[in-house]
Amino acid sequence: MKWELEPLGYLASCYQEKFAIPRQPGLAPSARASLKLLAPYNQAAMVDGLEAFSHLWLTFLFHQNLEQGWKPKVRPPRLGGNKKIGVFASRSTFRPNGLGLSVVRLESIDTRQGVTLELSGIDLVEGTPVVDIKPYLPWVDAVPAARADWAPAAPEDVEVSFSNQAEEKLREDSQGDYLRQLIREVLQQNPRPAYQKIDPERDYGVRLAGHNVKFRYLNEQHLQVIAL
Repeated sequence: MKWELEPLGYLASCYQEKFAIPRQPGLAPSARASLKLLAPYNQAAMVDGLEAFSHLWLTFLFHQNLEQGWKPKVRPPRLGGNKKIGVFASRSTFRPNGLGLSVVRLESIDTRQGVTLELSGIDLVEGTPVVDIKPYLPWVDAVPAARADWAPAAPEDVEVSFSNQAEEKLREDSQGDYLRQLIREVLQQNPRPAYQKIDPERDYGVRLAGHNVKFRYLNEQHLQVIAL
């Protein structure tokens, strides 16, 4: 028997592309998104009481990966991008049913015209289809004593600095303070592919919150934003 999933809505995200998105939710608290629900799920009655919860579970589709299929073994970046493990022992985006699960912060709910959820701490790209929403219950959803083997804690952050040119652009931007914080939170997660060696002549770029952010690694633990 086959099942069909219908999106409740699509995310308008500060992440315009997959590259540099933190690999887990909550690592960039400033990352924002709006989820505008589609009819017939855009009824205020369907979110009645949801405002009492600070965080939500979103079930979504890895829509940009579905056509590429899946494999029984994957290479998690946390293991250097070379060692293979079973797909069900990972959080790989290439999964048999393409489903993902993410905890996000609920900032507000707007029911003036349909239903729009304002979210933060996201790790989801622009246009992500959301197929379910549930409140997060800390007393049962968090298990402090759980064992996580090769991913027992968040990876160590890298240092993020800004060139004079980048700082000047941020000062000129009306949302420069917010953008600086968002860029720092995202890039300190070290978005460089784990298998790539440092090349001080190589520039990376990512589209973030409507800006093209260019950066360069100075060494293994320090990158610099060189232009916006």
